[in-house]
Amino acid sequence: MKRNVIISAAAAAALTVGGPTAAALAATGDTARTTTTATAARADVTAESASAAALKHHPGVVESLDKDGAVWHVNVIAKNGKNTEVEVDSAGKATTRDTDDDNGKEYAPLIAAKVDAKKAMAAALAANKGAKVWSVDWDDDDDNGSTYWDIEVRASDGSTKHVHVDPTSGKATASTSDSGDDNDDDN
Repeated sequence: MKRNVIISAAAAAALTVGGPTAAALAATGDTARTTTTATAARADVTAESASAAALKHHPGVVESLDKDGAVWHVNVIAKNGKNTEVEVDSAGKATTRDTDDDNGKEYAPLIAAKVDAKKAMAAALAANKGAKVWSVDWDDDDDNGSTYWDIEVRASDGSTKHVHVDPTSGKATASTSDSGDDNDDDN
């Protein structure tokens, strides 16, 4: 009987001391996993991956893309002419924000272009080694009827440059009117 009391007392003491210690260790492990997950969720999403996430979420053709803080705003034009704004957050999660039933004819040149936004971004980056894409716009110049991709790239020193990419040939040329440091946002 005395032996059972001693074993019971020892077990109770072990649980009293060991239980909170085990719980603290388990919580520390969970916190470490949570911190790692939260850190991974804040990873910076590139323009290229934001474009891919938006197209996976809403198939079509990217018309424009720009970064606002940690969020990318991507306009996707479906084959039927619907214009959908998709937001891609810093974790790469895409969410539909707005859809308009625009005139599909307006986007016919964009939908038919041989060079899409992905190829235009690649051409602009190839012409500007080490830069990152900051914005993409399909530009159908109303003055002379020409169409081109306007890709804003940002160098590691923070300076920006606009690159025009031909939608047929994929040739990238520096814009003479839009180059320079025109930080119109604080990103």
